[in-house]
Amino acid sequence: MTDASAPDDRPAESPHTAALRKAVRFGVLALAVLAVVSAIVWALVDGLPGLWGALMGAGIGGAFVLTTAIVVIATARSAPQTTAAVVLGTWLLKLLVAMGVVAGLAQFDFYSHTSFGVTIIAALVVVLAGETWAVLKTRTPYVEPTVP
Repeated sequence: MTDASAPDDRPAESPHTAALRKAVRFGVLALAVLAVVSAIVWALVDGLPGLWGALMGAGIGGAFVLTTAIVVIATARSAPQTTAAVVLGTWLLKLLVAMGVVAGLAQFDFYSHTSFGVTIIAALVVVLAGETWAVLKTRTPYVEPTVP
């Protein structure tokens, strides 16, 4: 027997998370387009090191932004305080991991540092813009319908 008032551990499938699910899809799509375009441009500019820098920059920058929306969806059925604590904790963890990865990669020269930096910044902007656009264009009801 389960308590109906207890928070559910499954991700919420409601109209209120529809915008976030759409934001993740658009963010991934925007990241894929950026990764392809950036990889082509930087490969032409810097050769193989440019390609590596663009691909790694797109992966790190995109993962940094997309993780937040995914965590919010995963904790949508939790108490607001729980969601806030998890989002803050994952943000701090993302920041430490990103700083560690960038610091660890700084010693290597198999990739273009310029393409890496420019693509990380572009990924942050493009993915965030895609997510924002998706949230703004999603129509959701103000009140969730009740199921009998």
